[in-house]
Amino acid sequence: MDHQTFSPSPMSPNPLCPNPLRPSPVSNEAAMPPFEQTGPQISFFEFWPISRFYAPLMIWWLILSIRYRGFTLPTIANPSFPGGGLVGESKSKVFEVATGAMKDCIPPWILVSPLASPGSQEKSFSFAEIQQQKRHAGLSYPLVAKPDIGCRGAGVQPIAKDADLKRYLATFPPNASFILQEQVLAPGEAGIYYMRRPGEKTGQILSITLKYFPRVIGDGKRTLRELILDEPRAGKLSHIYLERHHDHLDDILPAGQPFVLVFSGSHSKGTIFRDGTAYRTDALREKFDSLTKDLPGFYVGRFDVRFQDYKALQRGEDFMILEINGAGGEMTHIWDRNMSLLQAYKALFLQYKLLFEIGARHRRSGHRPWSLKRLVQAYRHELALQKHYPPTL
Repeated sequence: MDHQTFSPSPMSPNPLCPNPLRPSPVSNEAAMPPFEQTGPQISFFEFWPISRFYAPLMIWWLILSIRYRGFTLPTIANPSFPGGGLVGESKSKVFEVATGAMKDCIPPWILVSPLASPGSQEKSFSFAEIQQQKRHAGLSYPLVAKPDIGCRGAGVQPIAKDADLKRYLATFPPNASFILQEQVLAPGEAGIYYMRRPGEKTGQILSITLKYFPRVIGDGKRTLRELILDEPRAGKLSHIYLERHHDHLDDILPAGQPFVLVFSGSHSKGTIFRDGTAYRTDALREKFDSLTKDLPGFYVGRFDVRFQDYKALQRGEDFMILEINGAGGEMTHIWDRNMSLLQAYKALFLQYKLLFEIGARHRRSGHRPWSLKRLVQAYRHELALQKHYPPTL
């Protein structure tokens, strides 16, 4: 499948990410490792219902709970994150933990919260107040809007102008907050799963996921609907793409014009994931060893990054960190279409074991895991919010 091309924007250098994402004509194809198209378009389990895929993992969770004598130990895998970053955590609170070089590698952002109306308990968003926040933070379009609490790309949209922001405000629930973050217009994107045991100076990169953004190319004859249905992979996932682009399905794209099918780098929203673990290097691991020193209380999770060129990423250079996922972040390389079900479970079984092992070490150091009641409440709160978020683009 063809995939998206970006035009990088200038960014200021920082101490750890030298000359990050400077402008160049690099295409998505050149920025990423070659896009392998042989083999199946999707794996047989890739889009199973969540309850079906994760059932064996829940059994493993129970076994680990007995072995380590604690059902909620992963909630202290990263003691400085709310609930260890397992579920329902605030992205803004995680960002606030970052200091020094780690903070410099996160694109500028602001937290947007609803305000109480004068003389009323009802809350709403103030466009004027948000504009003032943006100016104070030095933010300018293009931006990305994403819920402060949420996962799997829920409610993520690009914001290119005032009209986009106003539309997002009109559809975002007034009982929740969201983040506006500078959009990193760089070609490559990846998820890097990193782990370091308490007391150790050196960690490990256990997984790298390469993300490719699918698109179709117009021919001046077929409608967008037909282009999606005729594309080998997109046609198998038409339920994802047709609903998202329902307003344009009858449009006939001019010959050669690309139409990007997904903006959010989320597998469940249609982004193509490939296993990039073979591209691990000591230099990249050393960079994250250094970076995580400026993320106090972090030991295990996934960093979603944007980069100019994958070879530079391997050297630990020219990348920015879009999101920091704690205990709830997966080794997402398992969604490569050539991954076997056994391989996927083997990776996740290891991940869960590490969460319990690290949590148990922190318990011995005096940290107290969440109660089961608090964990369930956080999970239900996140689910309730996600039902009302704007559609993901």
